[in-house]
Amino acid sequence: MLAPRDAELKDRAAVEEAPVEVVAEGPIETPAVTERPAVKAAAKPAAKTVAKPRTAATPAPAKPAAKPTKTRPARAKPQPRTTAVVDKGTPVVLSVVGLTKSFDDKVAVAGIDLEVKVGAFYGIVGPNGAGKTTTLSMITGLLRPDSGRVTVNGSDVWTDTVQAKRMMGVLPDRLRLFDRLTGGQLLYYAGVLRGLDGTVVRERTADLAHAFGLEESLGRLVSDYSAGMTKKIALAAAMIHSPRLLVLDEPFESVDPVSAATVTEILKKYVAAGGTVVLSSHSMDLVQRICDYVAVVVNGEILANGTMESVRDGQTLEERFVELAGGRTTVEGLEWLHSSSA
Repeated sequence: MLAPRDAELKDRAAVEEAPVEVVAEGPIETPAVTERPAVKAAAKPAAKTVAKPRTAATPAPAKPAAKPTKTRPARAKPQPRTTAVVDKGTPVVLSVVGLTKSFDDKVAVAGIDLEVKVGAFYGIVGPNGAGKTTTLSMITGLLRPDSGRVTVNGSDVWTDTVQAKRMMGVLPDRLRLFDRLTGGQLLYYAGVLRGLDGTVVRERTADLAHAFGLEESLGRLVSDYSAGMTKKIALAAAMIHSPRLLVLDEPFESVDPVSAATVTEILKKYVAAGGTVVLSSHSMDLVQRICDYVAVVVNGEILANGTMESVRDGQTLEERFVELAGGRTTVEGLEWLHSSSA
């Protein structure tokens, strides 16, 4: 009975000893260890090669971002060119050539040449007695010149008077209004005199009265108007027939700042719609703010003429005007005015 059990025990021991010998002999494990780091080492360069195309792809989207920056300045360049072309092709609405006028031995206007294009806001400035009013009176046909020629849209003021004056609206320096009429009657008379239908005149009268703030004054006599209201009703009468050229001599004289702002806004809208304004004024600041072109008249001659920027030449209009007019004079001999006689 014991012999077979001992035999089984021996067999089991032989079986157990066999794997132990294989593990002990097996230098096979060493290549397995060497193969694993080899795989890891191969994986590392593979990761680097994959990262390279990613970094190369990142600058690619930056190229289209640079294209808009190049196109933006290219779009801004044509703007000044178009304005220059439009300015050159703009027709002339008022042309004055060689205009002269003398009163006895006094030369009021000594050969004035002026060209005003459609849509211009043109200011004429000068000292008292420079010839501004005389020039504007000859332009509008109120005063005949000694020599020279004035045309409005190609129509001569003195040979084609009716056609030329039909295209003008005039505000003279010395207002000569029918002041025994009411404001409404004066506007109606001005419109009908220009050939407008009565219904159209009434509609435009209401519009002008609203624009100039004269609604409550249309029923009053013009003789009862203040100086500022008289200016506004006269300007409304000059605009009622929708002229293409407005010639205004001192339109802001005796006008309060609020009314002046209203008149300025109306004139700017008129110019923006294709009208043309030529005005004279002693207010250099006002002319500089609202006018695109300016002419400086001294002793019946134009000393500077052109765009506001070119005439100013880096100065204010008042500084440039004083410089052209001969500078400021030094006042002497009034020392007695500095002490009181009381």
